[in-house]
Amino acid sequence: MKRPRVTLKLASSLDGKIALANGQSEWITGEEARYEGRRLRGKHDAIAVGANTAVLDNPQLTTRIKGMSDPHRVVFDSQIRLAEQSNLAQTAKTTSVTLLCEKGEEETPHANTLRKLGVQILSVGRNENGLDLGASMTALKNQQIHTLLLEGGGTLAASFIHQGFVDVIEWFRAPVILGAEGRPAIGNLSLDHISQIYRFERIDVKEVGADMWERYQLTANL
Repeated sequence: MKRPRVTLKLASSLDGKIALANGQSEWITGEEARYEGRRLRGKHDAIAVGANTAVLDNPQLTTRIKGMSDPHRVVFDSQIRLAEQSNLAQTAKTTSVTLLCEKGEEETPHANTLRKLGVQILSVGRNENGLDLGASMTALKNQQIHTLLLEGGGTLAASFIHQGFVDVIEWFRAPVILGAEGRPAIGNLSLDHISQIYRFERIDVKEVGADMWERYQLTANL
């Protein structure tokens, strides 16, 4: 495979929402599901999020499990919005961070500040949907990243699905409903006809505490 194998990890309500309309999102799933999600991080070479998740949630993207290594951390951040005070930037010298941005953004003073903190910055091209994901995948593969866990957010997840880059979905689903006003786990796919849907096959399902853990693999774009 000429790109990393991509696993999309989702943690949502029964109706596929990851947050309330006002952005509140903590602990939709239970502790058992959150532990399994962190364990998935340690099974991948790298973990990736989009700029909105990196800025709004200020995640660490580590396993926090004794004896398990932390993955390389990747941020898809076309305009380099990642703050120098963020958890990712402040820990980049101990747990590696790569930021993918648009060409030209890597030459800004802010980019230089992040580099001094240990953040590796790679620039790629842009298309009508944002960063060129094909070029981004090639850049990551060249960094010896063979397996990538994609954690958020909905826009980035939709972009990967649209490009056919999601090989497996690990979906943790909590027994709660947030309603139509909630923020979706997967963003707009711009489908015009049912023939364009992306079809996945469920290959495993089990209970984790009060939640369900479902695993899917891509079958075809039908």
